[in-house]
Amino acid sequence: MKEIRKAAKERFQGTCRVCAVCDGQVCSGEVPGMGGLGTGASFRANVTALARYRFNMRLIHDVTEPDTSVQILGETLDIPVLAAPIGGVSFNMADAMPEEDYILSKLQGCRDAGIMGCTGDGVPDFIHQSGFAAIRAVEGKGIPFIKPWEDEELFQKLDLAAETGTGIIGMDIDAAGLITLRLMGRPVSPKTPAQLKEIIGHTDMKFILKGIMTPDEARLAVDCGADAIVVSNHGGRVLDHTPGVAEVLPAVSSAVEGRAVVLADGGVRTGADILKLLALGADAVMIGRPFSVATVGGGREGVAKYVQTLKTQLAQAMVMTGTASVSAVDRSVIFESM
Repeated sequence: MKEIRKAAKERFQGTCRVCAVCDGQVCSGEVPGMGGLGTGASFRANVTALARYRFNMRLIHDVTEPDTSVQILGETLDIPVLAAPIGGVSFNMADAMPEEDYILSKLQGCRDAGIMGCTGDGVPDFIHQSGFAAIRAVEGKGIPFIKPWEDEELFQKLDLAAETGTGIIGMDIDAAGLITLRLMGRPVSPKTPAQLKEIIGHTDMKFILKGIMTPDEARLAVDCGADAIVVSNHGGRVLDHTPGVAEVLPAVSSAVEGRAVVLADGGVRTGADILKLLALGADAVMIGRPFSVATVGGGREGVAKYVQTLKTQLAQAMVMTGTASVSAVDRSVIFESM
């Protein structure tokens, strides 16, 4: 991983410094780029909120080979991780590699390691086109995310996504804050409950709604038919000064009441971070920037290596907290101060 990170740093040419701790300090305000919007407070909040939680260490038990696998939306994952939908290499990553090579390498590496990757959307069209082509290349083992476009564009892309062979689709409604798309003549916008029901009802694919940060919107999303939600502030790239995902996750997860899959995306860097978010109410997590580093620095093999590193870290944290399986994780692994 050290060699992968070194190569990525060179290829990013300053758009990502590949810091020892990816916490948004150095890249504040660098949007486009890999940073967080404005002061970068939302990006940093994701990392600091997660870091506040500590583990209860337990070692009087028989857990030596924990089960890290999980079933999500009909798919079995070797670890409870999805590579988040990050695209736009030319805008955000200094053309570190061609868009089509980037997304294909990410999805292939994820498949090799027993998990799934997600593809992004945006302007120009080659971003989603590269993603759709990559999903076809991995025989549907990828999840396309469509932005909340206005008018016919959204429904057209839903139909095109269905042709890739995937059984799952997502919409990152948190991308409604990307003003640059409106300025480019391709507006995105929030959706009413009635609009969401129409969008979700348009497809037979399982539907993930990404960008839920409050309990009331979690209930609305499920009522509208979402099969899964992603607790996410879009990596801190659309609204400054939001809370971190780990801060809101317990309340959001409780509001869902098991009626939908709960994913969490924000500040996850290690296997221990994965375990923390599972304990706080997530069924699985999404990881963004570190997968971009692994892809740019090592291609398909770099992605698979990063996933293996996460699995090793997760298994170690599970042994050290007495957690036999991912499905058995609960709040008891988290230290609660008196």
